[in-house]
This record gives sequence, structure tokens and C-alpha cells, in this order.
Amino acid sequence: MSTTSLQRGLEAWKEEMDAPLAAFFSSCVHCGICAEACLFYTETGDPKYTPIHKLEPLRRFWHQEFTLFGRLLKMVGLSKEITDAELAAWEPLVYDSCTLCGRCSQACPMGNDITYMIRKMREGFAASGHVPPGMVGAAGRAVRIGSPMGVKLSALQAQIGHIEQESGLKIPVDVQGADYMALLSSMEIMNFPEYLEALARIFEQAGVSWTLCSEAFEATNSGVQVGSKDIARELLQRVVDGAEKLGVKCVISPECGHAYYALRWEGPNLIGRTYTFQVLHILELLDQLRGEGRLKVEGQFEELLTFHDPCQIVRKGGVLAEPRNLLALISDNYVEMPDSREFNWCCGGGGGVSSNERAEALRLKVFARKKRQLDATQAETLVTACANCRLMLEEGLEEYGMELPVTGLTEMIAEKLASSSAEGRGERTEER
Repeated sequence: MSTTSLQRGLEAWKEEMDAPLAAFFSSCVHCGICAEACLFYTETGDPKYTPIHKLEPLRRFWHQEFTLFGRLLKMVGLSKEITDAELAAWEPLVYDSCTLCGRCSQACPMGNDITYMIRKMREGFAASGHVPPGMVGAAGRAVRIGSPMGVKLSALQAQIGHIEQESGLKIPVDVQGADYMALLSSMEIMNFPEYLEALARIFEQAGVSWTLCSEAFEATNSGVQVGSKDIARELLQRVVDGAEKLGVKCVISPECGHAYYALRWEGPNLIGRTYTFQVLHILELLDQLRGEGRLKVEGQFEELLTFHDPCQIVRKGGVLAEPRNLLALISDNYVEMPDSREFNWCCGGGGGVSSNERAEALRLKVFARKKRQLDATQAETLVTACANCRLMLEEGLEEYGMELPVTGLTEMIAEKLASSSAEGRGERTEER
């Protein structure tokens, strides 16, 4: 890597340095509580996985460039220079062993947002070219094709055709002036198309005016995961342009954690203005329909259910009550995991880790934390509300030999919709 590339990374850090970041570094008391909140530390016992330790190069850069004492030490040659080799050595800590789940930030007694700090750190790594190949590929496909998995409009149209033919439902596309524009993640299109059918069933029963957008159907924002505001802004702008072109009132984020966080909480800052539309997660909308009496179900699931709280939706997005309100509609046989809600443990694949092949062995190792959570519930079905979580949970369960079906909450609601005829509604898709 050239000196120029390193310099680009350091310049990115300089641009990203702000008052919150400086305050967080200044107020850290090195108590180590963040370590006990990180599954990469608890499941390996390796101190290098302590969240605040992962930020050491950025901390040293801040000290050297933005504090008086640090500048003096640098002037007389008594501070350690940040090198390209050091960034290369640190890259696995920054990307392989952090899912941006925010649990360390939740636990910090000083209120330091360590996830925010990691995001800032990734900006420098991305600018200097130190990003795992799998994540680079996903971000590149998202920019060029519109999807991190390379899913094109033709693939979505094919799935729509299959669903409409088999179910008799109509999935609207490019409807001008609809109330809601639904987004999808690539995983939902290719791995879990039953989610789109569930939307169509629910919205038909509830009388919801909705549409997909052929120019902006992908919700996943790889730029947020990689650490590139430029890519994040470009991907987000496509959604904004699509929603404003169709004149919709609300954009629905699908069962995808980082998509929801990027669109709802970071989007206006990325594009530099407020939206002309509202943003809701699908569970927020479903709970609204429930409260309005428009979500009518019949029958309940008999098996013991438990719910995996997706980090970006629950801990960082605040969607805590909605999934439980919806579960109560379809089951009275439900148990919480230990450390549930905002203190839930990550599936291990967020923050781009799921697209980082190099991190797979570590990701499966730390799934042991989730296994213990699940074992404690003795649940017979695991429910979640994030396609990425769902895929990571399935892989982790397979790795540990656990036979536990995983399903999405939206699909479970659709399966229990009240109807004058049950014909055509079908059974829940057999889990992988």
C-alpha cells in the first residue's frame, strides 16, 4: 500500500474527528466493562477483542493530532507513528470482530458510543484500502448493480411473477401516489421470498395502498457497513429519489437491521436534508395496523416461541414493544431469552461480517453465546425480524447441530390472517 493511500486514510480520520469522538476518548476510564458486553471477547477470552482496544490506532491519532500533549510528543519524536502495516494488522479487529451491534455502547458506564467510534475508524480504513475483499465486493455490486448480492430488477420481477401465479395476489410496482413504498433486502428476494408474499397478503387484508419501486427496491446499505459515507450516500439517494418520484407518504424498511438504521436514523444527515416522506420499519407499520384494528388474525401457534431481537432494529432503533405486541396476537406460548430486548446478544453477522468470508470461523465460534441463550428458552421455534439475522441464525444452528426452525415475524402474521377461506393461504415455508 502506498504512502498516498495511508495519507488518504489519515485525512479521512481528520475529517471524521468531531466533538463526540474527542469526548469519548477523553472520558474512557479503561474499566473493561465493554469487553464483557462483546461476544467476541466473552466467547474467546482474548483481550484483543475488547471493544475499546480495537480503536487504539484512532485513539493514538486523536492524541497526536488533537491534544496539546500529544502534539508536543509528536514534535520531539516521542510518539509512535501510525503506519500502513499497522492498519493492515488492525483490519481484522475492525471488521471481523465487530458487528456494530452497539451492545458495548449500551454497557459503557461513561456513556461512550463505541459503535460510533468504530464507524469513524472504518472511514479511515476504507479510504486507505484496508477493507476485507468480501465487503469490498458487496459494496461494489451495490454501487454498480444496485444490490450487494448482485440481484437485478429481472430477478425481482421473476419472484413477483412466481408469487402472483401461485397465490393469486397482486404485487404493485411503480404505483404513483401510493401511501407506502416497500423496500426489500437482497436476502429477502433470493433467500426468503415468502416475506414479499406475506406483505401482499397482509396489505390486501388491511386495505393498505402500497407499491414497490423498480428503480429503488434494495434496502441494504453496504456503505454504512464498509465505512464509506460516499457509498452510503449514493445508495441512500436512490431510495430517496425513488420515493419522491412516486410521491409516496412513507417508506417501509424490511426485516433488515442495517437497512433500517441507515435509512431512518442516518439518512437525513447523509443527504443533508429532511425527507419528504416518513420511514417505518415493517414491524412498526404492522403494529400500527394492529392498533387500528386492521390486522385481523385467527388461531394461534401452539409451539413454544422465542424472539431474537435484531441489534439495529431493537437496541439501536427502539423497536422493542412492537414485535411483542404482534407475537401476542398469534401466540400465548412465548418465552423471552435471557438478556433479551436492548441487551440481546448479536447473531454475529451484522456490520458486514456476514459478507466477510475471512470472518466465518470466528463468527461461528462466537455463536456459542447465542446457543446458550436459545438453550435456556427450550423454544421450539425461533422468530426474528431481520433477514440477515435469520440467515446467520440458521448457519449457527446448523454448526452446533441444533434443530430449531427459524422464521420471520411478518410471515407468521400472514399465516394467521383471518379469512373467509383458508384456501390458497398455504402453510409456512419449510425452514432450512
